[in-house]
Amino acid sequence: MRILLVEDDPVLADGLTRILQQSNYLVSWASNGIHADQLLQLEKFDLVILDMGLPAMDGAQILRRLRARHNAVPVLILTAQDSVANRVQGLDLGADDYLSKPFDLPELEARIRALLRRAQAARSATLQVGSLLLDTLGHRASLGGVALELSARELSVLELLLRRSGRVVSKEQLSEQLSDLGEEISGNAIEVYVHRLRKKIEVGDVTIRTLRGLGYMLEQRHAD
Repeated sequence: MRILLVEDDPVLADGLTRILQQSNYLVSWASNGIHADQLLQLEKFDLVILDMGLPAMDGAQILRRLRARHNAVPVLILTAQDSVANRVQGLDLGADDYLSKPFDLPELEARIRALLRRAQAARSATLQVGSLLLDTLGHRASLGGVALELSARELSVLELLLRRSGRVVSKEQLSEQLSDLGEEISGNAIEVYVHRLRKKIEVGDVTIRTLRGLGYMLEQRHAD
């Protein structure tokens, strides 16, 4: 797991880096806001530990820019500014948790673990191939950021195809998936649902191939 520590106090940053590395985290350190903002644009992190009072660019600006780029990386704020107004501001800007200085190291590590678990659960609920994305908890699908209007059965077909993207899914497997919605589904009905789904996603960078006698395969279509 990669953590970006944004902290302008070199003594505190060094101590936290050593402790987190002992817990097998990979830690990058940014001592000012501009450097942190650059790293967040260039690299991928699993968690950001963010001090609010930073030189060059403060934590609020970093957080605002991060969320404006639709980067959902979990952010844990560390700050000596412990007023309710400051906590509310940080959370409203998109922070996921808040810890006031001084803090106990066991509590910091526990909050880090909780945020990483939460992020992992959220990722497992999202399926994506190319620009086609399915939120299995919210039952919403989008293509290139545009919402798709899909029926419950089309969503169910799409979920199985996404979970097995790049592999063949037989009509029998799709029938079993749809049968969970309350009734047995015929092979002809499967063909209809796949046809409808294919028409709705064919404008994007994914396609559903029909492999005669075998089933269907969802895969990303690459430009020539």
